[in-house]
Amino acid sequence: MTIKLTYFDFNGGRGEPARLAMYIGGIEFEDDRIAMEIWPERKMGTPFHQLPVLEIDGKVLTQSNSINRYIGRTAMLYPDDPWQAALCDEAMDIMEDLTNIIVPTFFMEDENEKRAAREEMAKNAFPLYLGQLQNYLQERGNRYFADDRLTVADLKVFVMIRYFKSGLMDYVDVNLVDEVAPALVAHFERVNEHSQIKAYYDSH
Repeated sequence: MTIKLTYFDFNGGRGEPARLAMYIGGIEFEDDRIAMEIWPERKMGTPFHQLPVLEIDGKVLTQSNSINRYIGRTAMLYPDDPWQAALCDEAMDIMEDLTNIIVPTFFMEDENEKRAAREEMAKNAFPLYLGQLQNYLQERGNRYFADDRLTVADLKVFVMIRYFKSGLMDYVDVNLVDEVAPALVAHFERVNEHSQIKAYYDSH
């Protein structure tokens, strides 16, 4: 079986959880990283003009959470129990909702508009989503989001919290998650200490 994951050439975003899952699961894959300057040339060759795209023996799969579920099952990082699988999906979908709120601000050329939008998010949307996600984590044992073990849901949340704490989101305090959802920071640090995740970022 040949696997290729196509996503942008940076460590983060919608394609990163699947990369991490394949690395943890020991799954060999082609990591097709597209530089932003050549994305316009590649865009029309994707089904929905967006990434990530997964190819399995030439068959194409789109949509980040569908990719995460497929790779999660293949890497043994997705629950077998239907209820636990639903909890895993829920956490990933919450992160997808949050991503959909953030992404439009990347394309705001007016800095005042971007600043106002992100300050509004930091006041309302981010505390709502991160606070509720923290509640779910705590209700489920305060370690993982599903199945009492590492799953692709934890990887997707980890990638998002890593972005929040990176300082790369202009006009959003780098300590926001620490203030509104400290349990998510503890979760981030726990996942970050996973030996294979440390090895992945050491090599990337």
